[in-house]
Amino acid sequence: MTFAEQTVRLVVNDSAVVLETGRDFHPSDTLASVLRDRLGYTGLKVACDQGACGACTVLLDGRAVLSCMMLALEADGHEVLTIEGLPEDDPVVQAFAEQCEPGYGTAMQCGFCTPGFVMAAKGFLFENPDPTLEEVKEALSGNICRCGCYPAIAQATLHAAAKMKERG
Repeated sequence: MTFAEQTVRLVVNDSAVVLETGRDFHPSDTLASVLRDRLGYTGLKVACDQGACGACTVLLDGRAVLSCMMLALEADGHEVLTIEGLPEDDPVVQAFAEQCEPGYGTAMQCGFCTPGFVMAAKGFLFENPDPTLEEVKEALSGNICRCGCYPAIAQATLHAAAKMKERG
């Protein structure tokens, strides 16, 4: 089978998706471009397109990945979760939305980086449900916030961990 004939089957936000190379996307297309441009998941942001900012972070089988650094072909057979697939009552979404403690500020100033941070935090908390502040900082160090909301983002992640623990 050539790339021009390859079928890619994946599940995006609990919906089965079947794509054909040549018809739906090119073999060189990234997962980020297919998710945004072909499937309409525009909550995912592409800023640097070089894997340096974290704005394009999605979960692939529960693990945070940079979708701009992954070919769509590589997602074949996998489950992808974008920010649009998270419910409003998701503890990470809630923690980011509620973050406004004095001394830390808001976790969502302009909001451009927020989807990437939320997805990175969610993936990290799957792996480490009871992190320290230093572990949070290290885990999210691949994401960039142009507004400088790092202290609030770290606090929101710690609050999300506490919310997840409360919910069991």
